[in-house]
Amino acid sequence: LARLATCNLNQWAMDFRGNLERIEASIREAKAAGCTFRTGPELEVTGYSCEDSFLEADTLAHAWESLAALLASDLTDGILCDIGMPVMHRNVSYNCRVVLLNRRVVGVRPKVCLANDGNYREMRYFTPWFIDPTSPGYGALEQYYLPRIVRELTGQRTVPIGIFAVAALDTALAFETCEELFTPLAPHIALSLDGVEIIANGSGSHHQLRKLQTRIDLVRGATAKAGGVYLYANQKGCDGGRLYFDGCAMAWVNGECVAQGSQFEGLDEVEVVVATVSLSDVRAFRASFIARSSQAASAASIPRVEVDFALTLPYADQLCSAPSRPSPPRLHSAMEEIALGPSGWLWDYLRRSGQRGYFLPLSGGADSSSTAALVAALWGRAVPSSAPDPHRVRVVACGKVAVMCQRVVEELGAGSERSRSRVLADVRRVTKRADYTPPDWRDLCGKVLVTCYMASEFSGAETRARAALLAEQIGCLHTSISIDGMRSAVCETFAAMEVHSGGVRSEAVRRRPEMKTKPRDYAELTQNLALQNIQARSRMVMAYFMAQLMPWATDGDETTAGGSLLVLGSANVDEALRGYYTKYDCSAADLNPIGGVNKRDLKAFLEWAGRERGIGVLARVADAPPSAELTGAEGAQLDEEDMGMSYDELAALGYCRKVERCGPLSTFLKLRDRWADGRALTPSIRARGAAAPVTFDEQVAQKVKDFYFYHAINRHKMTTLTPSYHAESYSPDDNRFDLRPFLQNARFDEQFKAIDEAVAAAKAARGES
Repeated sequence: LARLATCNLNQWAMDFRGNLERIEASIREAKAAGCTFRTGPELEVTGYSCEDSFLEADTLAHAWESLAALLASDLTDGILCDIGMPVMHRNVSYNCRVVLLNRRVVGVRPKVCLANDGNYREMRYFTPWFIDPTSPGYGALEQYYLPRIVRELTGQRTVPIGIFAVAALDTALAFETCEELFTPLAPHIALSLDGVEIIANGSGSHHQLRKLQTRIDLVRGATAKAGGVYLYANQKGCDGGRLYFDGCAMAWVNGECVAQGSQFEGLDEVEVVVATVSLSDVRAFRASFIARSSQAASAASIPRVEVDFALTLPYADQLCSAPSRPSPPRLHSAMEEIALGPSGWLWDYLRRSGQRGYFLPLSGGADSSSTAALVAALWGRAVPSSAPDPHRVRVVACGKVAVMCQRVVEELGAGSERSRSRVLADVRRVTKRADYTPPDWRDLCGKVLVTCYMASEFSGAETRARAALLAEQIGCLHTSISIDGMRSAVCETFAAMEVHSGGVRSEAVRRRPEMKTKPRDYAELTQNLALQNIQARSRMVMAYFMAQLMPWATDGDETTAGGSLLVLGSANVDEALRGYYTKYDCSAADLNPIGGVNKRDLKAFLEWAGRERGIGVLARVADAPPSAELTGAEGAQLDEEDMGMSYDELAALGYCRKVERCGPLSTFLKLRDRWADGRALTPSIRARGAAAPVTFDEQVAQKVKDFYFYHAINRHKMTTLTPSYHAESYSPDDNRFDLRPFLQNARFDEQFKAIDEAVAAAKAARGES
């Protein structure tokens, strides 16, 4: 039997001191549990998301200083440690695992397959380790010359660098790093065939809705076919960017999960997952699989680095120990993921930013209400309650996942001593109240969340009432203002404009734009859009003004420390794809926790949160038709009518464009088949009257053309999107995930011509004229 440890660590990019403290804590906990091996997340020394800071020599130097601090202590005595950090070898930077034992460096294992798609840009900073395809196995090892700070500690001059297995006295152990697990020819295949019994994967894998199942399937498959022990480590938290790393450290043996850490739950920055595994079970599993043994007998040999160290427990301890029992892996429902992932991201960002809390323009609609619910869920995560509270509701886990309310809500009361101390210090630092201990989560919510209903003459009584009721149910500080005065002031300023040049007489200039309920021509539409946009932009200006002043305005005698609030935006992914929002309106904010979530999931989340979190008004919000209320109250102006597309249609179009990598023609061909179920498509706002499409094929064709047209003319808006929590695989984030020109030819001449030809060909095949 061997007792092994993996972990979730909440690292922060470039926080060398904090990252080292968390690594040290994980090693201490692993040793205290009797483990002989510990693995940690990818690039844990620096934090994963350092981005271009990885190109700075200082980053690599500080990483070695952190490693030297580990070697200078007794932490690595009696435990093999696998540490993730960047390493430069022969003037080439690599993403590496550095293996330590008994205050010495065993070797350096560089990453072979770099993640370089989606949100990942590893090849901007690192080079994949070169493997000669003509050489057996993974090639010969090279010698890495250790930096002076390590040489002086260990007395070592060089250590092996390359792809190797650590040959202990009783087993062989090797490494895989994150993306390598996802590749068709993953290293664990060759390593397992060569007799490596334990494989450790230090990962930096971010959350995406419903993505965990993929990871679980890959790890299960890695050991179900080849046998063996597989340890998976990951970061957990926001380490400085749009991504939230969702933990779920695991240990698997022969295709069965024997230990699993949390994906979101809890606020402890260090979570060590320990498993006791039977190497005899691995050997029996492999030896009984004759076809596997035949392949293993002729497999290429992987270089070994020998250590005078045993990973298995002493014989006497084995006699009174048992392997960890297998259990099905735990998975959250999508609604729980939406609740727990973004709320954890908000907590990390707030406590690390040094700001006082959040300010949210609360319209009473689905998007801003979802954002408010996430902040409420955030404080439900952080605060205990010692007495029954009618506003406190347990989060019900799905399927076989255990009920997690007590661990989440009572972190201050039931978390580890380290976690309780840190969380309380964070709460007091954020609220600027040195002696404050929250009596319940609603009390804290009232100190860190300010909402404002920003009304206009077009706002409805129902949305105002829903906003007020939601604020009451979650306990935040709620306010309201009217923006009509700001809009009028802007219009009056425009009317007072003077013209000095350009051949236009000042008295001939039109100065009084008017809002028309049903604009008849482009001139009236232009006036409407300008007047709608100034309403929306007035809200953004007022949001930032209030975010700076509200702590000063409301602190009273409890604190005079001041500070500002972070402004929360609440535009969803579908509206961003369509461009259905005003550039620099109240979607322009500091953070947007729902910017990567589609409208369909948001509506389901509201229904779930209303039911499971006890925020009853959210059911009313979910049932209400989405409306911007810029030309009329809810019901008089409807989003889907304005867009000429339903949110379900937008979700399907966005999925084709990004996830399935379809252009207009391919999108049409796919959706013509998928939508052929008798559904009614939303009428186009570009092709009306005599030009309106008639047949089903024509309607789908027009829908695709409309989508690509509006996406193209509004693509420039994507360059200013508020940093959003990444949750969907078809996010339009222009800065790192969905890279496209922001000036596009919206006519799509050849693409739309191809669609028309496909419609005509299908009509001819059916014998229609």
